[in-house]
Amino acid sequence: MIKKHIPNTITCLNLISGCIATYFAFSSLYEMALLFIVMGAVFDFFDGMVARLLHVSSPIGKELDSLADDITFGFAPSAIVFDWLHTLFLSNLTPSSDFTAYMLAIASYSAFIMAAFSALRLAKFNLDERQAMGFIGLPTPANALFWGSLIVGLGDEIATLPYAPWIVIAMVFIASWLLVSEIPMFALKFKTWGWKGNEIKFIFLLTCIPLLLFLGVSGLAAIIAWYVVLSAVSNYMTKQ
Repeated sequence: MIKKHIPNTITCLNLISGCIATYFAFSSLYEMALLFIVMGAVFDFFDGMVARLLHVSSPIGKELDSLADDITFGFAPSAIVFDWLHTLFLSNLTPSSDFTAYMLAIASYSAFIMAAFSALRLAKFNLDERQAMGFIGLPTPANALFWGSLIVGLGDEIATLPYAPWIVIAMVFIASWLLVSEIPMFALKFKTWGWKGNEIKFIFLLTCIPLLLFLGVSGLAAIIAWYVVLSAVSNYMTKQ
């Protein structure tokens, strides 16, 4: 049956989008890299939906989805951060500090820690039965959109800050921790459309609009940061 191959084909389009995004990232074309990450996210959204609609979900599709996600939402954003850091470190090369600058450039490779933690997060997700209506830890698409939009929208401004590379590397480690953390984070899934029980979700959706309007591309990064904060607040209020 042809229809059983449709979801996996869409998943493969997600993977291909991630490969192309990675190429553009290594070419310092961050806008194009972000575009293909967004395209991958669209394919990632529809592959599961189509599988459910056609009733052709399979274990192979689940594993393929995780492999594709690690390329598009793990390796591609890591490549963006690596290339940005590497370029910034090497731009500081001087004849008297070549060795030091090259050693600093090696620090750029820490960006790929995020790809490893993305793979770990996806493996945990496949085995974790607690994440039917929400997430435990930061979803990989959200992390990828954060980094892509941050570098595209604010990369030049961040580069002018004192200790900018080290701030970004510290953020990479924080993001890697968030990916595998035990922090519950809400998903935009609604059992009912009423306000009660969906307060955090509606607040999030309503605040996304002005963030995008006023901040442009970098508004995506602000939205993801806001999502993490709201999830933490919601988790705290639930425990009270």
